[in-house]
Amino acid sequence: MQLPRDAVLLRIFIGEDDRFDHRPLHEAIVLKARELHLGGATVLRGAVGFGHSSRLHTSKILRLSEDLPIVIEIVDAPEKIEAFLPVLDGMMGGGLITKEKVQVLQYGPGPTERG
Repeated sequence: MQLPRDAVLLRIFIGEDDRFDHRPLHEAIVLKARELHLGGATVLRGAVGFGHSSRLHTSKILRLSEDLPIVIEIVDAPEKIEAFLPVLDGMMGGGLITKEKVQVLQYGPGPTERG
């Protein structure tokens, strides 16, 4: 699979406790992106953050939060990202979704995957 040089980065901001269909939402989104053959997805777990409610979510030992921030990044062709947006809309009850134009400089297997 190849990605076009001019692509789109989709960022999805949710909470660790968000769920869809009895599984963590971030996992459901990544599996759906894979099922739809998007270029790839990465889940990042934040140490601290806040969103619409302004409630602070942190991993500090004295103030453990069960709902740490999660960011999912997906890069693919603009038309594939646009087609994925209605799918996301049906999965998410809240959160934040952003997209931006990016240039793909390299896409392929890393040294351990080349064998």
